[in-house]
Amino acid sequence: MSKKLRVAVLFGGKSGEHEVSLASAASVLKALDREKFDIIPIGITQEGLFRLGVDALPMLEGKAEQEEINRLQRSLPAVVSGTHRLPAFRKEEFDVVFPVLHGTYGEDGTIQGFLEIANIPYVGAGVLASSVGMDKAVSKKVFAEAGLPQAKYVSILKADFKREREAVLSRIETELGYPCFVKPANLGSSVGISKAKDRQELIKSLELAAAYDRKIVVEEFIPAHEVEVAVLGNDEPEASVPGEIVSSNEFYDYKAKYIDGKSVMRIPAELPQETAEQLRKMAIRAFKAIDGSGLARVDFFIRKDTGAILLNEINTMPGFTQYSMYAKLWEHSGVSYSELVTKLIELALERYEEKAQLRTDFAVE
Repeated sequence: MSKKLRVAVLFGGKSGEHEVSLASAASVLKALDREKFDIIPIGITQEGLFRLGVDALPMLEGKAEQEEINRLQRSLPAVVSGTHRLPAFRKEEFDVVFPVLHGTYGEDGTIQGFLEIANIPYVGAGVLASSVGMDKAVSKKVFAEAGLPQAKYVSILKADFKREREAVLSRIETELGYPCFVKPANLGSSVGISKAKDRQELIKSLELAAAYDRKIVVEEFIPAHEVEVAVLGNDEPEASVPGEIVSSNEFYDYKAKYIDGKSVMRIPAELPQETAEQLRKMAIRAFKAIDGSGLARVDFFIRKDTGAILLNEINTMPGFTQYSMYAKLWEHSGVSYSELVTKLIELALERYEEKAQLRTDFAVE
């Protein structure tokens, strides 16, 4: 009988998406195959403290079933515990890390860089893809270079808005007009995003976004259907069927995603076959453009007036409960949630082994 892999599941984090991460992690912990994996939960508090093993379990209360928490507690080795500012991650302790972290300090390349230095395989995108995917201003430039169509946008710095408010407002009004959407460049789950219909609302929206990030992205309003595609793989990724979001609010904000429960996911989206195939191809192009690996959810707009497809953004660690769009898209594409979790670990190990074959020395021939 082969030895079980030791999987460290990272969750929580110093992010506005802390609570979303806890919900995602609870689903992952339950879905992990106990015949294949030994599981070590690691919670990161909003203050940046790492809680290992049994000390991480209280963070899951209210997110995971108590029976599941008790089962984890019984299976954990007593030696892996404690609270640390920055614990030592060693290959002797973990075979692979599953960072179920959304937003800053988790989805932006920071934890990925830490795990690269520790020389431990990890699930999901690497340092570059994570940081580019997280920064909407940078990713838009990368997608433009790849020839992917997008909505018009303006990227501004918080410092510029403070110093040259009138010039910034005039530029947005001239280039985009009203209504428009204002977003922090480096955040997900629709945190800090708002719709501005006039100058007064624009000022409030910019101030809100600036509270979350030093860089702000403002986009033109597109009357459109919001459609999402899940991507899975490394160098030869596959795309799921597209799914459509029918929001309960004026746009798909944090409340519509996680609180009121009234938004509807249509899977598969009611689209012509040709459009669905085009979306899947564009999703893979976007994934490859940022050098993605493991997983990503790629979000699109389909204009209601012309039917044109516009790339919105890419998420390298999307919401990951069994009821999230990413998981449901693969379920409808023939991959169960448990199979999906196992596949992502296999992809992490595949990428690690491939990188291990690269030379790190140099000798003159």
